[in-house]
Amino acid sequence: MPTLQTHAPRRTFVKRFIGGLVISATVLSNIACAGGATEEWPSWRGPNETGESSAINLVSDWAIDGDNLIWQQAFVGRSTPAVFDGRVCANGRQGNGMTKQAVVACWDAGDGTPLWERTFNVYHTTVPFSRVGWASVIGDPETGYLYHHGVDGLLIALDREGNTVWEWRLGEDTGRASGYGGRTQNPVIDGTQLILSNIGANWGEHGAPRHRFWSFDKLTGEVLWNSLPGNRPWADANTQGTPVVAEIDGRRLLIAGAADGWVYAMDVGTGDLVWEFELSKRGINVTPVVVGTTVYIAHSEENIDNASMGRVVAIEGTGSGNITSSGEIWQANALGIGFSSPLYHDNILYVVDNSSKLIALDASTGAELEQLNVGTVGKSSPVWADDKVYYTEVNGRVYILEVGPSALSILDTEEIQVPGEERHAEIYGSPAIAYERIYISTEAGIFCIGDPGASYSGEGLPILQTASSTENREPSRLQVIPAELIVKAGEEISFEVRAFDADGNQLGPQDNASWLLDGLSGTIDDAGTFRPAAGENQAGKVTAELGNLSAEARVRSFAPLPWATNFESGQKPNWWMGGGRFQVQELDGGMVLNKSRSPVGLNRHVIYMGPSSMTGYTVQADIMGARRRRTRPDLGLINGGYTLDLQGGYNRLEVRAWAAELRMMQRVPFEWREDKWYTMKLTVEVGPDRTLVYGKVWERGTEEPEEWTISAEDPMRISSGSPGIYGYSPVDIFFDNVQVMENQ
Repeated sequence: MPTLQTHAPRRTFVKRFIGGLVISATVLSNIACAGGATEEWPSWRGPNETGESSAINLVSDWAIDGDNLIWQQAFVGRSTPAVFDGRVCANGRQGNGMTKQAVVACWDAGDGTPLWERTFNVYHTTVPFSRVGWASVIGDPETGYLYHHGVDGLLIALDREGNTVWEWRLGEDTGRASGYGGRTQNPVIDGTQLILSNIGANWGEHGAPRHRFWSFDKLTGEVLWNSLPGNRPWADANTQGTPVVAEIDGRRLLIAGAADGWVYAMDVGTGDLVWEFELSKRGINVTPVVVGTTVYIAHSEENIDNASMGRVVAIEGTGSGNITSSGEIWQANALGIGFSSPLYHDNILYVVDNSSKLIALDASTGAELEQLNVGTVGKSSPVWADDKVYYTEVNGRVYILEVGPSALSILDTEEIQVPGEERHAEIYGSPAIAYERIYISTEAGIFCIGDPGASYSGEGLPILQTASSTENREPSRLQVIPAELIVKAGEEISFEVRAFDADGNQLGPQDNASWLLDGLSGTIDDAGTFRPAAGENQAGKVTAELGNLSAEARVRSFAPLPWATNFESGQKPNWWMGGGRFQVQELDGGMVLNKSRSPVGLNRHVIYMGPSSMTGYTVQADIMGARRRRTRPDLGLINGGYTLDLQGGYNRLEVRAWAAELRMMQRVPFEWREDKWYTMKLTVEVGPDRTLVYGKVWERGTEEPEEWTISAEDPMRISSGSPGIYGYSPVDIFFDNVQVMENQ
């Protein structure tokens, strides 16, 4: 379950409609009554997820030294800001050495006055400091909430004052993976849902590493559904594509490119697969844009049917099933559009390749119309507003382009430098257009660009509402809410059943379902209230049945400490998160946990054994590593955000939190032998102003030493985290007698 703090929504609006929009006379009247209200930019591709703004009166030039620069604030950003509710908000990084952290901040959109700032420790990741802040924040105009997805798997909802509403540690609680590349998916909001995708290995039947899509209740953080649309192994775990939501042929779809090289369209209310399209032999990083029933998307990897690299496609989005052959409208080959998302305007599709070349394509045929070089590294996405294209390039350049009747041309170029370092400021985020101003987040600060003499209104346009009649609709799909959760043994949890028709329209709660438990001990009543059995850890399903329909929720229940696992049952605990490569085997007359060299992929794996909210405990296990020639493994334990790692290649013991930065790392020499059992112990004590980490290793069967082998102090204080085990296994590693107990 998410860590939840209740806050009332700031204000109530109607739900935004994305897709083929029909504006009624009533809506037009409401917009007219909005007075000085202007369009906002709450998510990275704008209010309609297309990269297009209706703003007018935007400037055609500006200068760092003052011309048309309304305000600037110091900040180290990497992604697109969210501008809504009179605020501009962004995430990034701050600190040096021991104090390196992620940061989320908001400023007054009018004059740049700082409103609030939150910092977050980064841990359990190999993403380096320079890539922190990769995913863009997203704002919700209905509630005033801001949502942040960190490189280490922190997903957090913040209210208008920056207070935590709810949060998940996705790595520890859902198995989300985090690798060196740092590419992190942006969330998207649709109605009451916050939808996010990631790659990881969950528990039970979801244990295979796959690209999954998750829907959370944006107010509470409860999981509404999670979807594995293709169930294919990922081709590239380091992907960043963002889903978009569009209504096509009367059905509301979530459309995204995935790490397996396919494009998927899912029912946005349930995550059910509607259609799939094979595009690339590698993962897809580009976010699609949808116009009517046409889906435009691109990649820069190897194509599935020829030797060329890169392709832009137009897909007819009304199909079902595998539409790789039937759904393609056109393709443009050998265009390396690997990161920048397409921009559509007036039947022209604008794309930026990896070398920052802006290419205009005929949106009906894919024929190339023109090109323009705008820098050398293309990562951000172009934005259309006021008959101009605004574009940022990685090497600190901000372009304003004129779109003439026959050619693209550059109106203005400004190059941003890092103060005092005589180098360009990296810009990975795209421009955000709101309140007739341009907002840009860079390595050298947040910039607000516009006419300083123009009137300003920090009020956004009303959010448009659509409604579909569900009268006399028959249920064809059930959903149990919450769909995935963590509970305490003996704690009551109430489930709700929702029904959907064949077009994905929600029909509302269903009160007459029957309930079953699968793999869980405990009781559940007719109202769907479940009380797991006390005194044991367990994982299983709660199933609801209504007529010939059924749906299930996945539950992990944890008892109070102590816990102990010796593997003599021949099975590893099914509530452990991740660890599909770990297997139980017989060794020397007993059963132990083993991980061998991975046949493909990485040899470095972790298992999380409990919720991320745990604190004040000790982890202990017996460990052993093999050897092949000069190759030796690493073995370790995880406790409260910290890792104790016995490193075979270096004959040393290490304590760390953030593997890429080692900001609080401590090391001591430790000679150990292969094929010999040792006992390892890790204790973490969280204090009011620091965290103390203690580790021991000694030969199994000998008396435990009184002194700690290694200790570390962290003034940045990680306050909680799941217990776990860690291993790097180019050769076999073994674990036995795993214990988690309260600190003494």
